[in-house]
Amino acid sequence: MAKDVIIACDFSSEEETFRFLEGFRDERPYVKIGMELFYAAGPDMVRKLKKRGHQVFLDLKLHDIPNTVRKAMKVLDELGADMCNVHAAGARAMMAAASEATGGLVIGVTQLTSTSEEVMHEEILIDRPLKETVIQYALNCKDAGLKGVVCSPLEAKEVHRACGDGFLTVTPGIRLQGDARGDQKRVTTPAMARELGSDYIVVGRSITAAENPLTAYERCKREFIR
Repeated sequence: MAKDVIIACDFSSEEETFRFLEGFRDERPYVKIGMELFYAAGPDMVRKLKKRGHQVFLDLKLHDIPNTVRKAMKVLDELGADMCNVHAAGARAMMAAASEATGGLVIGVTQLTSTSEEVMHEEILIDRPLKETVIQYALNCKDAGLKGVVCSPLEAKEVHRACGDGFLTVTPGIRLQGDARGDQKRVTTPAMARELGSDYIVVGRSITAAENPLTAYERCKREFIR
């Protein structure tokens, strides 16, 4: 299975995003559009990035009743994103509705990489171990027809063991060696994510806030893809 580095374009405007991407010259990296950019620039941002030759991961984490998610996914499907996601906490019926509404690649968010085991137990009131919860969510995603999950690299190997090598693991929480963790709790380097079995890594501030983003991106690719 091909591996790739996805750049999290967590910018607040279309202008800022394209100014950032101009620094990559002829390179057309796989990019992630999250809530900030989608809400600021609108759905047409996906079309513009696709027209420029980028693959797009639309990271909106849909989480609502099945009928609402089905309708929303039908609308999003028309934008042409290469990958979309829903929140696995919405359960199988909701995830199945999302999968049935599109011919595209839909994955499920298990637990955010900013969530610690303590927070999961004390605030979300899930009393099972974090890794066990992630694996169960991944199995639910697979049963619902999804093609993979968003999880920490620390859980990628167990997800593949439970769901098969063809089941995608898309892993945020990536930092280059020496970079600050920020608000992430479960963090690895690109090289460690490769060893742990991640299929895609999502890298934000280690690239977008770097002095030379292209150099940082190329370093991530060398460490993760080799």
